[in-house]
Amino acid sequence: MARSEVKPALFFEFCYAGEVLRDRTDTRATLWRIAAGQRGYFTAAQAREAGYSYQAQRYHAQHGNWLAVDRAIYRFREFADLPSEGDEQFVRWSLWSRGRAVISHASALAAHDLGVANPSRIHLTVPRAFRQTTDAVILHHADLADGDSEGRNGYQVTTPLRALAESAANGEDQDVLESAVSEALERGMITRRKLLHAAQLCGPRSELGIERALGALS
Repeated sequence: MARSEVKPALFFEFCYAGEVLRDRTDTRATLWRIAAGQRGYFTAAQAREAGYSYQAQRYHAQHGNWLAVDRAIYRFREFADLPSEGDEQFVRWSLWSRGRAVISHASALAAHDLGVANPSRIHLTVPRAFRQTTDAVILHHADLADGDSEGRNGYQVTTPLRALAESAANGEDQDVLESAVSEALERGMITRRKLLHAAQLCGPRSELGIERALGALS
């Protein structure tokens, strides 16, 4: 009798343990799918939606399963061991801004692989009403028009046309502008007419820089 009573209890415990394991596996798989589209990064809010309590999040960060990148931003350790694709930090700062920032100016030129642009800090364009601040990146406040940016895997970046015009308006080094304009024209990403129009929209400083860059190519 005792044996027959124990068996159902053991069976129940086995099934319960299996269900818990499946829940944990499903939770990780859900978060992994989100992070995979963001170079391995994810926010605390995304982890919470996937099924991780804040207590569980602290556990994984403290035990090294997740890398704590910033406040409420993590990364799966496995992604940190992969070869860099060069734009991981763009994703990280996009998450920091809650998706409101757009990679712009010289950073956008670098994202498009145009010329010799290699800024020491990342440039982000954020809406005028954006209130977060940090010294780690350069923030430009502007409300971009539709068509001024395009989507990448985990972040937004200004188009080559906008990136060139705004870089000129920001006083980017002329050799950086000239190399970027030259490559953009050669690759058919822009036309002279459209570039001049974009510069006009960005103001006199942009017009002057772009006209000089075009003149150097003549």
